[in-house]
Amino acid sequence: MAEQLLGRDDRDVVDAALLRVPLESLKRAAKERKAHLDDATEALAGLTAAAGANPEQQLQQLDQLVARLQGIKRKMGEVRLQEADEAMRCKLRLEHLAQLGRPAKGAVIPWSKQRLDRILADHMLRAGHQASAARLAQESRSEQLCDMHIFAGARRVVEALRRHDASEALAWCEENRARLRKIKSSLEFKLRLQEFLQLVRQEQRLPAVAYARQHLAPWASQHMPELQRALATLALPASTRLPAYKALFEEGQWDSLLELFQRELTRMHCLLPESQLSVLLQAGLVALKNPPSSSSSSREDPLHHPDFQALAEGLPFAKHVHSKLICAVTRQIMSDANPPMVLPNGYVYSQAAIEQIAAQNGGKLVCPRTGSVYGIEEARRAFIV
Repeated sequence: MAEQLLGRDDRDVVDAALLRVPLESLKRAAKERKAHLDDATEALAGLTAAAGANPEQQLQQLDQLVARLQGIKRKMGEVRLQEADEAMRCKLRLEHLAQLGRPAKGAVIPWSKQRLDRILADHMLRAGHQASAARLAQESRSEQLCDMHIFAGARRVVEALRRHDASEALAWCEENRARLRKIKSSLEFKLRLQEFLQLVRQEQRLPAVAYARQHLAPWASQHMPELQRALATLALPASTRLPAYKALFEEGQWDSLLELFQRELTRMHCLLPESQLSVLLQAGLVALKNPPSSSSSSREDPLHHPDFQALAEGLPFAKHVHSKLICAVTRQIMSDANPPMVLPNGYVYSQAAIEQIAAQNGGKLVCPRTGSVYGIEEARRAFIV
């Protein structure tokens, strides 16, 4: 049955994320290569246009051209290495998917474990447990299937933000400024704003004004309301009780910056906004969630667990056109061929379960829930309209 549930479309949806990151990186590298080639072509065209200048000017222009072309060559070399790395990742992941194929009959569990190890490692990376993720990937031989190179470079930034230090994050923004601008990220502005507020908190108002002129003024056209609210703190103590300004000095602002950095990191690298594990768990919980599940006392119901309840919060209820009754003893569907039977104490079991219980107890019905004993003739069939 498990093999039938694993259709090709389902596997494609789950495995699509595996190829998305290296493929998008390859496309981005190809665009960068084209931009560098256009830059080199423009430089050579400028040399042709200046052919009529005097010899000294021509020599000066040649020196400038050589320096410019050397810079382009260096950048092209970096792009070439990036293309080679991403192409290798694509190749290894395609080979993995081809080798994985469909599960053999009776081998769904080991087949699924290979994918589950990769999905768990990805979730650990996003949660900041890089050492555990690396160990799991090594043991499952899935290092090339996880995007560890992305999160390894971000680890210093995450640790610095947890120490309330924005310098590493600002250096990362400087390194990736073009890509952050392309996705219209506000991360650098938020970091600059936080550093400004730290100066105000420390009663260093004159340095704060100088910092605002140098680093916040260029953002005025895009974030004027936020900038005005932050600058108003120059006239207020850090212990202000005004709600609009008190929130700016709270320690939770650093947690918000950390969440924003992780969100922009995933956007920049075309990663899913949530881990694949969270997405798959939510999809499964949606199929199980119904109004009575929040008060369910059955330990076999996943939504009985508080952690699953928290994960399912905000998710829509499942839509079941036809309800089904499952026997608590046999785990079989109760139908006309196996009708529900009601004991005098109100508990309902299938006819197959009633016969099974009676056979195990010398013809007596012992309720599995309460331990009450009844005769088999006391069970009555239930009719559901």
